[in-house]
Amino acid sequence: MILPKYSIGIGDRFGHQGRAQLQALMKAREFGLDVAPVWNKSYREHSIIGTSPADTRREADIAVEQCGWSGAYFVDADHINLTNVDDFIPHSDFFTIDVADFIGEKAAPDDIAAFVKSNAKYLGSMAIPGIERTFEITTDLIEQIALKYLRAVQEAGNIYRHIENIRGKDNFVTEVSTDEAELPQTPIELFFILAALALEGVPLQTIAPKFTGRFNKGVDYAGDVNRFSREFEQDVAVIVHAINKFSLPTNLKLSVHSGSNKFSIYPPIHRTLRKFDAGVHIKTAGTTWLEELIGLALAGGDGLTIAKEVYRRAFGRFDELCKPYATVIDINKNRLPTPDEVAGWDEKTFADSLRHDQSCPNYNPDFRQLLHVGYKIAAQMGDSYQDALKEHEKIIGRNVTENIFSRHIEPIFME
Repeated sequence: MILPKYSIGIGDRFGHQGRAQLQALMKAREFGLDVAPVWNKSYREHSIIGTSPADTRREADIAVEQCGWSGAYFVDADHINLTNVDDFIPHSDFFTIDVADFIGEKAAPDDIAAFVKSNAKYLGSMAIPGIERTFEITTDLIEQIALKYLRAVQEAGNIYRHIENIRGKDNFVTEVSTDEAELPQTPIELFFILAALALEGVPLQTIAPKFTGRFNKGVDYAGDVNRFSREFEQDVAVIVHAINKFSLPTNLKLSVHSGSNKFSIYPPIHRTLRKFDAGVHIKTAGTTWLEELIGLALAGGDGLTIAKEVYRRAFGRFDELCKPYATVIDINKNRLPTPDEVAGWDEKTFADSLRHDQSCPNYNPDFRQLLHVGYKIAAQMGDSYQDALKEHEKIIGRNVTENIFSRHIEPIFME
């Protein structure tokens, strides 16, 4: 099973927007661009909302049939590990193997020694095409990388083989995620992580490294864009080099997690993809849920009332909702409007405050981030929220399609 050159993760918390999401990719096809959809939903999201991996598969299959989509599509078991992967295996064909908890855990001394020995051929000065500087590789450097990452790679191998034993070889796409490490991986760390994955026999098609800066949920990148640009370009160069050195899948590409709405880094991503003729996987995560809220607000009436009620409850449960996402949100409570203030807003004010339009004076990134992690509130509203999505399907669908096409596909893949 081969993941195409360009792919985009289209997370959908409540499973109503499959067709609207797919219509954005069909619109891209009208311009001669093929981007493969990957429906992604994590164990945590399923647990909070009360859905299952079978529901995500059903949503994807129905959307593909109803839209007449003829291209490849996938269902991602997002951020899985050995404790939760089994529920996903019958329904997913893309597995994001998350080994963050094992980074820094030491592998057995014999395994470290064997890894250092197997990579001794790289000792000395290393040049990687596409990167101006050269790198001095020492035994100590390889050993330090092994001490930090080898155990995590071994765990990726354990998870991969567990999936393969059930699904069969070549019947799924493998991604390995190291994006939740404390520090970004250097180009040389990424090179030897890929060496370790090759030795472990993991045929990964995407890898999600840690980049500099903050990738907060649903808002723009916070960090040095020039530094990110250098890191991204160097990582692409490393992947191109590693494919040949380690006989990894030729379609191996970078995956950018929490890639939704990172508008300031889309131009350097676009330039690098063109420079190297490279592919990329972008995860849009939960912004579809926010487009649902915007659509409900714009619908007015009961839709606006529900949107306001979600915020009122989220505001009152701030600590509970934010704690699980503390590393990927940055909310200044002093900039949050009070529920009483929001209660007086009209449709446009609510939508303008939530929509990620940085040129709009009403846009409030703190308001947006709180609602981003507040999907638990909507889940607990049960039928009242679900019924509102059905009633206002058209206006919500327009928002969802426009968000994916205009704010993500165009700037990353087309401009």
